[in-house]
Amino acid sequence: MIIVHGVFPIRAEARSKALALMEEMSSLSRKEPGCLTYEFYAALSSDTEFLLFQEWESIDALQDHFDTPHMETFLSELPDVLNGEIVTRRYEVRSRERGAQARRESASTSDRAKNTERTVPKIIH
Repeated sequence: MIIVHGVFPIRAEARSKALALMEEMSSLSRKEPGCLTYEFYAALSSDTEFLLFQEWESIDALQDHFDTPHMETFLSELPDVLNGEIVTRRYEVRSRERGAQARRESASTSDRAKNTERTVPKIIH
């Protein structure tokens, strides 16, 4: 799995246009083969900063994403709304657990092997 995280600084006067661009990009990207998640989020600390979170099944799916017409449109219109540099990071996930249950099961198995008792803290998401 590939995860992409980005920060988009937006000009205040272009916020409405930026939101429309992000909504269109998210909607079309989520329909692509291999796209697991594609969401923009407004930052709590700023009205003009948005976070992008993407999950892709593979690097090939992400590469194909860059060749889509909606990506071309998004990139051509983005300079009209940006107020600075976009910062992105890409991560390759090599293994994963699914939430609190996996952590509890892992802890439970480990505890039985050691023949000890352990209280698993409540996990709040």
